[in-house]
Amino acid sequence: MKGMPGAGWRVIGFVSVGIWTYLALFRRGFWRLRERLTAADSVPRSSVAAVIPARDEEGLIGRTVRSLRAQVFDGRFQIVVADDESTDGTAAEARSEGAEVVATGPRPPEWKGKLWAVSEGIRPTEGASDYLLLTDADIQYGSPDVLQALIAQAETGFDLVSVMVRLRCESVAEKLLIPAFVFFFFKLYPPGTPAAAGGCMLIRREMLERIGGIASIRTVLIDDCALAQKVAAAGGKVWLGVSDLPVRSVREYGQARDIRAMISRSAFAQLRHSLLLLAGTVLAMSVTYLAPVGLLFSGDAVAAGLGAVAWAVSAALFLPSVREYRAPLWTIACLPGIAAFYLFATIESAVLYWSGRGGTWKGRVQDAG
Repeated sequence: MKGMPGAGWRVIGFVSVGIWTYLALFRRGFWRLRERLTAADSVPRSSVAAVIPARDEEGLIGRTVRSLRAQVFDGRFQIVVADDESTDGTAAEARSEGAEVVATGPRPPEWKGKLWAVSEGIRPTEGASDYLLLTDADIQYGSPDVLQALIAQAETGFDLVSVMVRLRCESVAEKLLIPAFVFFFFKLYPPGTPAAAGGCMLIRREMLERIGGIASIRTVLIDDCALAQKVAAAGGKVWLGVSDLPVRSVREYGQARDIRAMISRSAFAQLRHSLLLLAGTVLAMSVTYLAPVGLLFSGDAVAAGLGAVAWAVSAALFLPSVREYRAPLWTIACLPGIAAFYLFATIESAVLYWSGRGGTWKGRVQDAG
């Protein structure tokens, strides 16, 4: 690669190595995935209401409800499915598995669709439980001890307990791209940061009422982290981690374009729809992930060595996420290319927002500029 003096390449190399040194040593060990939900022997007697927003989820909702009904729990446990204007047999399937089904009413214009459904699902449970389990229609609780473990974690002093559920990782695209989703998420929200993962969140009802209920985040697309920040701002404590117990999403992302669509739905919203933040993200990810590969072809031995070091450190930090998902070991070396894919999806997210098609989910546009 020509056109830049060796000193310029070396500066980029030192910056890239510096970034990875910071991430390895000073980002609270996010890459280790040490915050983990584990089984609990017993919990104080309490009551829980699970609320599941569902829109055209006939093929998944039955498994989700069954897995919740299988939970071993000494207390009152109510399961409510909020049918969000489904056009298929979602409601009938949920009822057949024993869930209470609530049809959502007309959605006020300022509400996001999922949040309105959650709010409508909470309504029939008011005053009936100590905790609310807010979970998605594609989440399967593979162990009967998960609910008890969530409550046990909350009883250690947390007002919101959230698990980054294990995403499906079976197709070639999933094995290559899904572990990075977890890696990037925890890099953005390291341990101790008020954040949550929306697939599985247990919140104290008293805390939800204190922050103004779901209505307090009704306009937000990335609702899980917004909820966590509201809880923290109200003086509550938030826990987020992965789970040793099987809590997984069964939604398929069989091809790369499916994963790209998942990212592009909300990436620009994460950047607060800011062109400046988008430009900063492009620059930062280029220097962090792409530059180490480019430096190998810089023609400068020092710069190439720095690039090799940065790439090796990135692979080492990515390894726990790859192992967590039992993806092929060789994918740790693919992080630069994976990052380029995520960066492209982020730019696409901005384009979709500006064109009035942002946040599209099952025919509903939720994030249009």
